[in-house]
Amino acid sequence: MKTFSLLLLITLCFSSCKETPKSMTEEQLIEMAKGIHNRVITLDTHCDIDVANFTDSINYTQNLGSQVNLPKMKSGGLDVAWFIVYTGQDSLTDIGYKNAFDNAMSKFNAIHKLVNDIAPDQIELARTSEDVKRIQKEGKLVAMIGIENGYPIGLDINNVKKFYDLGGRYMSLAHQGHNQLSDSNNGEENDIWLHNGLSDFGKEVIKEMNKYGIMIDVSHPSKEAMKQMLELTKAPIIASHSSARALNDVSRNLDDEQLEWMKQNGGVVQAVALDQFLSTNKFNSRNTKLRPIRIEIAESMGLPWLETWDEIDAFEENEAIDYLAKKREFIKLADLKVKNLEGFPDPVSVTDLVDHVDYLVEKMGIDHVGISSDFDGGGGINGWMDASETFNVTLELVRRGYTEEEISKIWSGNLLRVLDEVAAVSEVLINS
Repeated sequence: MKTFSLLLLITLCFSSCKETPKSMTEEQLIEMAKGIHNRVITLDTHCDIDVANFTDSINYTQNLGSQVNLPKMKSGGLDVAWFIVYTGQDSLTDIGYKNAFDNAMSKFNAIHKLVNDIAPDQIELARTSEDVKRIQKEGKLVAMIGIENGYPIGLDINNVKKFYDLGGRYMSLAHQGHNQLSDSNNGEENDIWLHNGLSDFGKEVIKEMNKYGIMIDVSHPSKEAMKQMLELTKAPIIASHSSARALNDVSRNLDDEQLEWMKQNGGVVQAVALDQFLSTNKFNSRNTKLRPIRIEIAESMGLPWLETWDEIDAFEENEAIDYLAKKREFIKLADLKVKNLEGFPDPVSVTDLVDHVDYLVEKMGIDHVGISSDFDGGGGINGWMDASETFNVTLELVRRGYTEEEISKIWSGNLLRVLDEVAAVSEVLINS
């Protein structure tokens, strides 16, 4: 269990004003941030997994090369990781659905193996906000399950409840491609759509998610699909890993109109620590300079340097995950080479992430903003490259003048509030 001293508690009682950090020394500010970080429940809504890291011999009890594992969570004070049951997009056929379902089940099984067999003394699966609070209070880490892409549901509506029973507590209907349920945001690139929003079956799935208490995630579906989801849902929704389009114009981010929809719905947007979504200009400026260095490093290891998601998505899923891990090593080595070069473009960092948090708070209010990483799925920025650096996010929030109450809402309170409200709607629907 995270601990704190009486002295820090007393200090905080006199530091609720947003102007306080300006008058503090760096040492005082860090101590204040440590106290807050220790007391609040820190929750990351999006951590991808590789089933190869959930075996008896190789698993998350070890400090693997993955951005998230138990040692890194403990080191960085990350209390809750939403492990992601992700399946890539394939053909809209029976065999495609079956393969995706089998893939999804392998990830559900991997997460259950971690919490039930590998490390039940260190981490436990939470299905409710009360579970989260109880497990964290007992001094253990918390696992939760999100589903990225509704594609593995196939055409069987019963799979919604099946995924719920396995612990799934949010689901995005689409990913990088239109499927049988919903259009994807990437249709914006060429203005080609399959359903002009949701399919009829997708609309039934939304109702079923409300019924059983699965949060609706709009981070990948199209804007029109999101609009239709909001018209159908009886509960708040989330964007599990999206940032503000006004600050960085990419289709995976939410524009001001969408942010207003989320506010009116009572939902939460989880700003994501993925460099290309936070600042394309900074990302491109630095990458242009780093590209020849990264190519040289990659080739010295006998691998290509791949930059686009389309190139990486061409791999089989396990190969793509393995390549992303190696790519992080190329990036790290290249960064070390240019670390002390004067005038070299700055990396996208925690300050850029919190810029998006600031904007989202300004547009929607403090009750509608959260944080996610997309670790082990492309996420990671300077200062928050893996779970061991989680404190740096809290430190930057403190620097910006957020109070402990506000930081608690951003890190977990808002998301858990939505989870509770979704569960309450479910109870009414089931009993009606």
